[in-house]
Amino acid sequence: MALEITDATLEDVLKTDKLVVIDFWAEWCGPCKMVGPIIEELAKEYSEKAVIGKVDVDNNDEATSKYGIRNIPTTIFIKNGEIVDKIVGAGSKKVFAEKIEQHV
Repeated sequence: MALEITDATLEDVLKTDKLVVIDFWAEWCGPCKMVGPIIEELAKEYSEKAVIGKVDVDNNDEATSKYGIRNIPTTIFIKNGEIVDKIVGAGSKKVFAEKIEQHV
């Protein structure tokens, strides 16, 4: 299951040496509902290689602002504290998996 990341837990999540994948989403966002199940599947499949989580933009202004999220869904890929890749909008599971494989 994807980790629920909040403003309060973001810094702890980033302390890992694994790839961190964060899906910025909102309950009212249609495309986010398409990406959500993909993120959940990838969280299970890559649990040994990556930390995969979700940030609800309506409830976590600090995390959303920190990464300059303007459109949702936006998924960012962080390695060693730096953004190494980003997907804005919905995508297929294959696209997300390929991005993860590039950076793990």
